[in-house]
Amino acid sequence: MSKVLIIGGGIMGLSSAYYLNKAGYEVTILEKGDLTDNCSFGNAGMIVPSHFVPLAAPGMISQGVKWMFNSKSPFYVKPSLNPDLISWGIKFLKNANEKHVENSAKPLTELSLLSKNLYRELAKEPGFEFGLKENGILMFYKTEKAGEEEAHLAEKGRELGLDMAVLNAVECKALQPELELDVLGAVHYRCDAHLYPNHLIAALLKHLTFKGVDIVRNHEVTKIETSGNTITKVFTGNKEWTADNYIIAGGSWSPSIAKLVNIKAPLMPGKGYSFMVEEPKQRMHIPALLAEARVAITPMNGSLRYGGTMELDKINNRINMQRVKGIVESIPKYLPDLKPALPAEKDIWFGFRPSSPDGLPYIGISNKYRNLVVATGHGMMGLSLGPATGLLVSELINGSKTSINTAAFSPDRF
Repeated sequence: MSKVLIIGGGIMGLSSAYYLNKAGYEVTILEKGDLTDNCSFGNAGMIVPSHFVPLAAPGMISQGVKWMFNSKSPFYVKPSLNPDLISWGIKFLKNANEKHVENSAKPLTELSLLSKNLYRELAKEPGFEFGLKENGILMFYKTEKAGEEEAHLAEKGRELGLDMAVLNAVECKALQPELELDVLGAVHYRCDAHLYPNHLIAALLKHLTFKGVDIVRNHEVTKIETSGNTITKVFTGNKEWTADNYIIAGGSWSPSIAKLVNIKAPLMPGKGYSFMVEEPKQRMHIPALLAEARVAITPMNGSLRYGGTMELDKINNRINMQRVKGIVESIPKYLPDLKPALPAEKDIWFGFRPSSPDGLPYIGISNKYRNLVVATGHGMMGLSLGPATGLLVSELINGSKTSINTAAFSPDRF
């Protein structure tokens, strides 16, 4: 039986393990932590075919510059002489153009729709109850400018075959009558869905353990040995691991893993925050995105999860309360009867989204090593794109035809 070693136990590592195990491979996952704090746990749980515009888009530059000077803003780049950030920034600027947005729409949409279908299949499997709901997502806006931008995106989405509808305030209210709204309108991304990430990750871990996948916690990869164009061994301290194929799926830690084999994987960790508030009245059943504030609200497990911000900086454990305050203050401006209190630091989750400079993930076999697959860089769409990435990884290792064309996601494109 062919052996595969996966470095990283987040949604990419677990999804890859799921499909590789299904295809008959012997799988080991090496995870540097204890699997209680990865990015897949605290995110907004949204499955988003609607997100076919990559982070590297023309408007992000001017908007990002404005946001940088506001401590409560949704997007922040910490000014620094960090060479990785400078290099990332130059690549981002090169890609933030209309042509890149146009070229990315189809591959991103295909990847998202594949993932959504795989989630549907997964939800039918015994033991996989993770609250999958296909109510879509409402992108609320308060200004004419945001309304025009969202309507334009909805038109593009429909051209790609996605189900999207522009709604006025009255139509928004009719969908959730008990929820007070102070908005001009919304785009209803009917093509989207949501789930409860904590239950999904728990179900995957339980299933993989039952199926004999070896999940090794608290083992950080410190060295990788190669011979020619082949990886031969991986070390976690003094312990060595061998396999036929290797996968780098380390999320925001992937660049340091790739560096061990002299591969560049340009990524910056985009820190995001979230917190949960019980919602006994269950007034919201359709997740919301607040367009101008860039805040996400998802009903899950009898509570509402509030999340947002994108803070590009080195990996660190600091909680910037101003950022969380920005999330809290923006919510009642759209939804007047939702007034979450500023949570205590202990109740705030944060995680690092691995953000590539062009906003597209890395999914593919490395040009440098014939037995290395890279699966990282999914930014804010990690949970959404997990199953599709896992399936593609198993197909690449299997040498079979991939379910979709992966050329746009080449790990060697920079």
